Amino acid sequence: MDDLQQAVARSADSADLHANVPTLLLELQTMLGSLGATVTSDTDRGRRPYRPGEDWPRRLGELAYGVYLLADQTGVDIARVVTDTAARLAQQAEQARARTDDAWPFEG
Repeated sequence: MDDLQQAVARSADSADLHANVPTLLLELQTMLGSLGATVTSDTDRGRRPYRPGEDWPRRLGELAYGVYLLADQTGVDIARVVTDTAARLAQQAEQARARTDDAWPFEG
């Protein structure tokens, strides 16, 4: 477990923020939906570019905090699994590029 996950766990203990997994998932879904609604509104449903507002970092941080809290509640080392996921996706991208780099341009 990394320092960030430990800091989240300590603060959740101090503030008595622990909840069961279904409740945490519902809270995360609500936060993500709220972010999505904000972007949809601010961009006129994607017709304009999105420019994050002043509250964007705080709201994104709260969402990330919730993910770390969920990981803590379910015994997941989030730093390790995110690092593993990044490595796996990078490897898949490299393999995909290797397949297309050597292919005849008209084969699909």
